[in-house]
Amino acid sequence: MKKLCFYIIISVVIVFMAGCGTESDDDNIVIVYNWGEYIDPDMLELFEEETGIRVVYDEFETNETMFPKVDVGAAEYDVICPSDYMISKMIQNDLLMELDFDHIPNAKQNIGAQYWQQSEGFDPGNRYSVPYCWGTVGILYNKTMVDEPITRWAQLWDEKYKDEILMQDSVRDAFMVAEKMYGYSMNTLNEQELLTARDALIGQKPLVQAYVIDQVRDKMIGNEAAIGVIYSGEAIYTKYENNDLEYVIPEEGTNVWIDSWVILKDAPHKENAEKFIDFMCRGDVALKNFEYITYSTPNEAAKALIEDEEVKNSPIAFPDLSQYDNLETYTYLGEEGDTLYNELWKEVKSY
Repeated sequence: MKKLCFYIIISVVIVFMAGCGTESDDDNIVIVYNWGEYIDPDMLELFEEETGIRVVYDEFETNETMFPKVDVGAAEYDVICPSDYMISKMIQNDLLMELDFDHIPNAKQNIGAQYWQQSEGFDPGNRYSVPYCWGTVGILYNKTMVDEPITRWAQLWDEKYKDEILMQDSVRDAFMVAEKMYGYSMNTLNEQELLTARDALIGQKPLVQAYVIDQVRDKMIGNEAAIGVIYSGEAIYTKYENNDLEYVIPEEGTNVWIDSWVILKDAPHKENAEKFIDFMCRGDVALKNFEYITYSTPNEAAKALIEDEEVKNSPIAFPDLSQYDNLETYTYLGEEGDTLYNELWKEVKSY
């Protein structure tokens, strides 16, 4: 009986120790939730090599698909990369941790002052987010497939381009196009303005080949469409692949966006999350990341390391925004505003 008790005790101790070992392994990770194709995989491997911290990586397509998953705690993420207006929403919903910048020194040292200033619009005091990428939304067109230079959002309603137009499959980006065409703010909550934008999108629908997100890049490179609404970072890549493509910021104005790193309030690996963000803000790492994803970097140390002068002075990658009118950043419109936009978008898509 004593021997039996002894073996039971030993078994319990072994199981307990094994459990502790597993817990320790689980603590040596960082769980990252980011946009698709929005990071250089080699940088993830380099982070693991330098720190010994394993990266568990997951991807999302839109802010609107990311938020519900995080809000209900469907997965225990540490670091997420939302866009400006979604960061504001996450702050208001008490989902984010206030950052300790003493643990993220590369952020304050390398991120340009103008990007911190821009971030104040959705993160007052820069308490919760670190700028990662920025850019504009514009029109990409194939010079061999259009009759004239494309310079205005209104040209996306030209019937001669029927079945040659690609629109973004995103409620805010789609409505932004129509709102700017009419001279409205892309953050409008005026019901009549929104109904006008909805009707315009419904009227445009027979001309649209497809509502896409990342696919606009590949379709334009493959000459499958003449005109597409696209993010500037994607436009940089497409021009490398197809010399017939041209990117323009429309005359009516557009969205200047910024995506930033945040840490969830209940992040299970807070210290590892800080190390990850600090690593991504390192000049050499940010440069490699920029070269891979081609989205504009707010990291001044990385920009200084760019050797190709054409890239460093690119009007797509680093435009002089002072020469454009009616530029805006998305703001969070509140639960009622979100609901209104989503309902109107459903009407567009189901028409």
